[in-house]
Amino acid sequence: MGLQRPSEPFHRVYSAPEPPSPARRPKLLKLLAVAAALAVAGAVVFLVMPGQGADKAAARPTPAGTPETPAPSATSAQRIVRALPAPCGTVSEGTVDRTVPGATRRESANSTLTTCTYSSKGPAFRWLRVEAHLYTPGNTPTPVKDAENYYDAQWAQAHDAPLFRTYTLERHRGIGDEAYRWFKADEGQPTVVGEVTARIRNAVFTVSYSEGTSGEGGRDERERVCLGKAAAVAREVLTALNHF
Repeated sequence: MGLQRPSEPFHRVYSAPEPPSPARRPKLLKLLAVAAALAVAGAVVFLVMPGQGADKAAARPTPAGTPETPAPSATSAQRIVRALPAPCGTVSEGTVDRTVPGATRRESANSTLTTCTYSSKGPAFRWLRVEAHLYTPGNTPTPVKDAENYYDAQWAQAHDAPLFRTYTLERHRGIGDEAYRWFKADEGQPTVVGEVTARIRNAVFTVSYSEGTSGEGGRDERERVCLGKAAAVAREVLTALNHF
C-alpha cells in the first residue's frame, strides 16, 4: 500500500517496558506512529484481498496430487456422439421382424446423415424408416447448438405439414435430451404414420412407422399401435447412439 516492509524483522518485546525518559519521548512517539501505520496498512490489505478474490476461488491452482475436475468444455467433448452407426445397425433383427414382417430394406449413408427403410408389400402394408443427423466438432464449432436448432426446425415444420392430417403432436419425455411424437394421416395415401423425433446431444434422429388404414381397428387403436412401435424402435436407436 505504498509502505515498504522493514528490512529487519520486528521482534515483539514480551517483558514489561520501562517508562521512557523525557529525552526519548519524541523518538518513541515517532516509532509508535510508524508501527500504527504498518498495522493499519496490513488490516486494509487483509480486508480488501478476500473481497477481490471471492470470484476467483474456482480458478485457484489445484495442489499437486489432487484430482482436477474436468472443465465444462472437456466434459461436453467427451459426451458428444462421435459418429453414426451403420444405417441399418441401430435396430435389432428381432424388432424389425416384429414390426415389419418379411421386410425388404434400403439404406444410404454419409458421415453426417444415415437412413434405413424397411418395407413390406401386400394387403398388410407396413413401413419403418430410421433417419439420423449428426453434427460433429470437425464440421461446426457448436455441434450441440446446431443439433438443437435442427430439432427446433423439425418441431416447427410438423406444425405446418400440408400433405398430412395431424391427429396428435406433442412433446414426449423419456427418449434422449428432448423428443416429440406425431401421429398423422397421409392425405394422398390410405396410410397413417406414427413418428418420434428425438435429440441426443449433437445428434437428431427420427423413427417413422406407417401402416395401411384398411382392416380392423379404429383411429385410436391405430394411434396407440403406431406411436408405440415408433417409440420402441426409437429407444433402440438411442441405445446404439450412446455407444458412438
